[in-house]
Amino acid sequence: MSSPEPGAADDVRMRGFARRTPVETAWRWIDERVQRLPGEVVSIWQAAGRVLAEEVICSRPLPAFDRAMMDGFAVRAADTQGATALNRLPLKIVGRAWPGRPAGVDLNVGQAIAIMTGAPLPAGADAVLPAERAEVEGETVWALDEVPPGRNVGFRGEDVAEGACVLRSGRILRPQDVALLSAMGRARVAVVRQPRVGLVITGSELLPAGSPPQAFQIADANGPLLAALIQRDGGLPRFPDMRVETAHSQKKDNFLVSSPLAAADDPRDYVLPDDPAAILDALLNTSADLLVVSGGSSVGQEDYVPQLVAQHGELAIHGVAMRPSSPTGMGRIGGRLVFLLPGNPVSCLCAYDFFAGRAIRQLAGLPAAWPYRSVRRKLTRKLVSQLGRVDYARVRMTPEGVEPVAIGGASLLRSVTEADGFVIVPAESEGYPAGADVEVFLYSPFLGDNMAGSQAKSS
Repeated sequence: MSSPEPGAADDVRMRGFARRTPVETAWRWIDERVQRLPGEVVSIWQAAGRVLAEEVICSRPLPAFDRAMMDGFAVRAADTQGATALNRLPLKIVGRAWPGRPAGVDLNVGQAIAIMTGAPLPAGADAVLPAERAEVEGETVWALDEVPPGRNVGFRGEDVAEGACVLRSGRILRPQDVALLSAMGRARVAVVRQPRVGLVITGSELLPAGSPPQAFQIADANGPLLAALIQRDGGLPRFPDMRVETAHSQKKDNFLVSSPLAAADDPRDYVLPDDPAAILDALLNTSADLLVVSGGSSVGQEDYVPQLVAQHGELAIHGVAMRPSSPTGMGRIGGRLVFLLPGNPVSCLCAYDFFAGRAIRQLAGLPAAWPYRSVRRKLTRKLVSQLGRVDYARVRMTPEGVEPVAIGGASLLRSVTEADGFVIVPAESEGYPAGADVEVFLYSPFLGDNMAGSQAKSS
C-alpha cells in the first residue's frame, strides 16, 4: 500500500491507539451527519413496520353512512316508547337490509325493517331494536323493550371525520394502522425509504457463513449477524460479490441484493480477502446509502480498511473508549458514511448497536436509541469496570436478580447467546457493587426476563 496522503489518519497498525474517542463524541458525530431518507410509495400490504413519511388526512367520513351495530330491526325510537315484555308494541315489517344491500324503502310511523349488523340504516330510522328484544309473528314484529334515539347505530363519520389527520409523519405503522388506511380507501402510502446498507465482510481466514471449518479457517459469523441487525433496524443489507450471481439473488452495481437466508443457503463466496484492492473496489463501487465493514479495522499488519478510508475519504474516528469494540472506526468514503466494525463477533455486535445501527435507524426514520426494552433489577454480585471507558457487560436474569456473564471475551459468541441482555457501565464509573439497582437492556422483546438464564440452568 502507498503511504497516506497529507491529512490522512495516522497508521496505527502494530502500534496501537494513541487516544480513543469517547462514546458520546462518536454519537454526536453520527447524529450531526444523518437525517431521515426521503419517502417512497408502497402498497399497504408492505407498509406494516415502515415509517410513515407523510401526514394521512381522511378524505371522506368513516364510516360513510349510518349503519346498524346489531342484528335486529331498524325502527323509529319514538315507536318503541313504553314497550316492555308485558306491554308489547306492534310494528309492521316493510323490508329487509343486509350489509352492502340497503332495504330500498324509507321507514314511516309504526314500521320496522329487519336489519343485519353493518347494513345501511334506512331513511326514517334512528335506532335498532335488538333481535333478542323482539318477537316476530308473520310480517309483524313486537317490541319487548324501548330503545332511545341512536341506540345500536354507528353514525356516519363517528370513527374518523372528513378532513381529520389520523396518522402523523414519523409514525411506525402498526397492523391496526394499516387496517385503518385500508378502511379509508388508501391502497398505497408514502413511507421512508429503507436505507441500502453495503455490507463488506473481510478476512482471509473466513469461509462463507455456515461452512464447515477447514484447517485454520473459520466460518463467517458476522455476515448473518449484521444482515439480521440491519433488517431489524429498517435497512436492506447488500453483499458485495465480484465473482458469481446466483438464482437466489439480484445484482445491482457492485452489490448483491439478497436476504440473509440466501447468503446462508448458497455457497457463494461473498467474503473479501485481506486485499487492499478488493476491499477498496467494494467500498467505492456501490449505490449503498451507508457502508458497514466487518474486520480489518484494528491495529494488525493486514488491517487495511482504516488507511483505505483515510486515503480515499475521511477517517473521522478510529478507536473508541469502550470495551469491547475499541477498534471501531467511522468516516466517509465515496460521499457516504462508513462504519468500521471489529471482526470479533461480540465486538462487532456491540459496535453495530452503538454506532452503525444508530445511523441506520435514523436514516430509516426510526429512533436513534437501541430498540431494546429495559428493566431494572439488582445485581447478584459486583460488576467491575475501569474508569475512562464504557463497558458493555452481558448479563443473565435469574430469580435472585442480575448475574454478570462477561465484559471481555470479544470473540466468545456464547457470552451473548447465554445472556438475556446487557448493562452499560459509563466511563466515569468503576462498576457497581452487589445489590446495586441497574438498568438491563433485554435482547428479546418477547421472552420472559430470565428465559436464557432458565434454559442455561436446565441444560
